[in-house]
Amino acid sequence: MPFKKLEPQLLENLAGHNFEEPNPFQKDIISKIKSGANVYGIGPKGSGKTTSLVISAIQKCKARPDGDNPRVLIFVRDNEAVDKLAALFEPLTYHTGVRVVTVNEVFNLEKQKDAIYLGSDIVIATTKRLSKLYFLNGINLGQLQMLVIEDAEFLIRSNFHTDVSRISESLPKCQHLVYAEKMDAKLQRLDNLFMSNPYIVEVK
Repeated sequence: MPFKKLEPQLLENLAGHNFEEPNPFQKDIISKIKSGANVYGIGPKGSGKTTSLVISAIQKCKARPDGDNPRVLIFVRDNEAVDKLAALFEPLTYHTGVRVVTVNEVFNLEKQKDAIYLGSDIVIATTKRLSKLYFLNGINLGQLQMLVIEDAEFLIRSNFHTDVSRISESLPKCQHLVYAEKMDAKLQRLDNLFMSNPYIVEVK
């Protein structure tokens, strides 16, 4: 899918940062994500996975703010990953008004609740802190449209998949994306938890 089929402001931001055309992986996965399918994005570092995630999340929000509750939730490995991913969103949300809120284990829980309450479109979170917020009624996921797991290896090496599954089960119908470097049997177990009829898009 050429970038020209994206929202105009997102397209302008991409062009302003020299993203003229998607690579073959990005073209395939962005197209499938845009269709509303559940997708595994599999490839090594540098293959364009994270860029496809950022573009797809902003596109899901139609490159504009809407309402008070998040439409996209992204789980990441740790506090450092929260900040790194948020920094990648900044140039591509320019002039869109899309509100990206970060949730980690470093800052005060009550202040994070307040930030979400004031309005968010995309929330980037560690699993542990988001679970705590959710079960304390500190975040409303009733309007969530997309749940993403970035670098999903961390999920299958811990018990965090239990928290994600518990949250996913309580959501309205929602698109799921899982990004990882390699596809293996442990990762495919997520099919039984929250991935229904997923596509696998892999860098060959």
